[in-house]
Amino acid sequence: MRHLSPDVQQIILTAVCLVPAFFGRVAGVEPRLTYNGKSGPGAGKRVVLIAGDEEYRSEEALPQLGRILSQHHGFTCTVLFSLTNGVIDPNNQRNIPGLETLESADLMIIATRFRNLSDEQMKYVDAYVNSGRPIIGLRTATHAFRLDEASSYAHYSYNSSEWPGGFGRQVLGDTWISHHGRHKQEATRGVINERRKPHAILRGVEDIFGLSDVYRIENLPREAGVLVHGQVLQGMSPDDPPVEDSRNDPMMPLAWIKGFTGSSGRTSRVFCTTMGASVDLKSEGVRRLIVNAVYWGVGLENRIPAKSNVDIVGEFNPTMYGFRNEEGHWLKKGLKPADFRLCRRKAVNP
Repeated sequence: MRHLSPDVQQIILTAVCLVPAFFGRVAGVEPRLTYNGKSGPGAGKRVVLIAGDEEYRSEEALPQLGRILSQHHGFTCTVLFSLTNGVIDPNNQRNIPGLETLESADLMIIATRFRNLSDEQMKYVDAYVNSGRPIIGLRTATHAFRLDEASSYAHYSYNSSEWPGGFGRQVLGDTWISHHGRHKQEATRGVINERRKPHAILRGVEDIFGLSDVYRIENLPREAGVLVHGQVLQGMSPDDPPVEDSRNDPMMPLAWIKGFTGSSGRTSRVFCTTMGASVDLKSEGVRRLIVNAVYWGVGLENRIPAKSNVDIVGEFNPTMYGFRNEEGHWLKKGLKPADFRLCRRKAVNP
């Protein structure tokens, strides 16, 4: 194709990108999105990323993470979404098809909020959580589930008394408590814990900033290692000074590591951060923190370079977080997983 003119090459590439999407609409929509890994330390390992929240745009954030991990680091990444009739629908709390891909996953990244999934879908989550394989939780994963009382997995619910704090507290380290910074008014600066600075996850991590606010964290177990604290800022700019009140004295944990031992008797490596809105991924420091955590999770911490490549792949114009009824704060209607596929010249993004 190098002998063809640039215009002809672009026409061919565009057709290659559009044909799978067209036939997907004709023959039935593929409920998952897979980015095949290129060369890199992660080659041969599969990461499953589970999107499903109504507010922080995990359906935008996780495809971009999947692109970065696959194209720069070699991991094959499968992204799952909340769907209604094949269309991405973050408000549908009852359906995330494709969770059976967790059976072959080497790492799970979860960014769901108050999902109420069927036993048929939850059984794959439960099997993975108890398998001893690594887990990464982003933002609302602290309150990932709010299941019916009749569910066989009701103990995963964020407010469970049977399993206090549910999945969030028991597996990740804490459940939903409250906003610590003022929502949509006070952004977050990540402050690295100097005692943990040598940790591999923090290698090359600088300038951590997020438009999402700091969450309140009260129940981290003593054995959890806090890597980053969240400094509440006076406004929504990286240059804003910190608030001068007790909320920064002491600062809340923002990112940490811990272990979780399930029914298999094997202990999972767990990383959690209360950052993770799609707009937070505009921060190079946030992206590098998560990418390094993937390496650490699968036991490749010795392969983390001095500064991991976390360059944005394709187009990425994340939407400011907010609920559906807030003007301008909603994913473009009618998108399907295939609309986030990655083409060589142009990636589709709302």
